[in-house]
Amino acid sequence: MSKKKRPAKDKWRGKDWYTIMSPPYFGGVELGALPADDPSKIVGRVVDSTLYDITNDFAHQYLKMYFRVTDIDGKTARTIFKGHEYSRDYLRSLVRRRTTRVDGTFNVTTADGYKLRLAVCVFTLARVKSSQEHSVRAVMKKIVEEKAGALTFDQFVQELVLGKIASDIYNEAKRIAPLRHVGIRKSKLTSQQPIAS
Repeated sequence: MSKKKRPAKDKWRGKDWYTIMSPPYFGGVELGALPADDPSKIVGRVVDSTLYDITNDFAHQYLKMYFRVTDIDGKTARTIFKGHEYSRDYLRSLVRRRTTRVDGTFNVTTADGYKLRLAVCVFTLARVKSSQEHSVRAVMKKIVEEKAGALTFDQFVQELVLGKIASDIYNEAKRIAPLRHVGIRKSKLTSQQPIAS
């Protein structure tokens, strides 16, 4: 005898939609919505977006942003900045022949105890000597560490994503070699245990 088929259960019917919001330091804009039958299942989920979605500035389309849901308030999911990266196409478009790319990866701690890993890249206008590369890398390290030590997490990630830190590196490193592009191509929040006050 054939088994009776149970009516298919509609998985979506029992789920509520939760609006994902960017953190206040990125304007508290809507990033999308996630369905869940239990709000606790959304906490910890990572949502991606582009900086263009947040600023509405077309020039920011190449920057992918990641936010992690930290808590739920009613039907609103609050988030924290988790990291960002250049899109692959944009990074590829920066590479030129007969120029030097200087990369540096640095672990920094903000004034309020958040730890981040940053990947900084500098593209020169022409090939440079290895001694100049070392000097440029030293400038990168000095500026990202000084900035992190002086700013809170909220302030630091704003300057990081909106290009202020890259601009500071450019202004100092251009004395060592002619530069075409400076940017923080990737960042990742590695620890969010604030220092106990």
